[in-house]
Amino acid sequence: MNTFVALPDLLGTAQGSCPLPHLGVLHAQGADAANFLHNQLSNDFLLLPPQQARLAAFCNAKGRMQASFIGFKTSPEDVWLVLRQDLMAQTLKRLRMFVLRAKVVLNDVSEQYEVRGLLGAAVPASLGESPWCLSMDAAWTVRLYPAQGHARALQLVPVGTALTTDALDLQDWLLAEVLSGVADVQAATFEAFVPQMLNYESVDGVNFKKGCYPGQEVVARSQFRGTLKRRAYLASASAALQAGEEVFSANDPSQPSGVVAQACHHTVHGHWALVCLQNSALEEDAGGMGTAQGAGLNLHPLPYVLRDDI
Repeated sequence: MNTFVALPDLLGTAQGSCPLPHLGVLHAQGADAANFLHNQLSNDFLLLPPQQARLAAFCNAKGRMQASFIGFKTSPEDVWLVLRQDLMAQTLKRLRMFVLRAKVVLNDVSEQYEVRGLLGAAVPASLGESPWCLSMDAAWTVRLYPAQGHARALQLVPVGTALTTDALDLQDWLLAEVLSGVADVQAATFEAFVPQMLNYESVDGVNFKKGCYPGQEVVARSQFRGTLKRRAYLASASAALQAGEEVFSANDPSQPSGVVAQACHHTVHGHWALVCLQNSALEEDAGGMGTAQGAGLNLHPLPYVLRDDI
């Protein structure tokens, strides 16, 4: 059985804010904006209060994630979604296919709004303490899950807005993303996971009480009619990893035991990833895990509790 190795504080004194060019912004506008997204995504946008944001998945009919979002409302007719830039065009195209007679217009507004990451003391003190709290005071700011106790937030500002905090090294932010335990969907992992494979039910990314959405039956059945067989785990590696890369157990090198969901390389702290693994392989493996390219993996505790019973 794998042993989870405790970690020292890798982020140390890192703090400040930086642009996140890998993220884009989608704007849904109109009288039916919230209702439309409520019917398409895994979370509740219809009853979304003005002080909260939502993590949500956009799935195909088989429950496989085609994109993931952090979304919030600034008015009853304006919903903003942050997602991976490499999935923007195809996600926008597919969402527009479902608009039909709904009173909503969907647009990529990434050229108008910049997404920034805030770490440590750069996170506004006025922002609520819980993940997915929203502040619209000076800018649109969403508190995210922390990384090793370090506060994190996502902020949307008009392009050209000057930084008001210390500049943060992007590699520190990318490391913090992985250490938070919350992966997003990108082009390399398109349709690779159902939400529970990325622990979305454990970080408030799925609402099991809301109405139907594409893939809802599969997602619900995975949760309530059997043990979840795959989970995302935090891992360090001996060599660079790539999202979408397969992971193998030394006990069974012929069949992949998992997939890298998100990865980063830090010049000081090395290679890190969130890896979706079969629980059975995790429990049986005593010989280690790695990739076909020779990167060995060490597993570390997740920063939140996995919820098997919702």
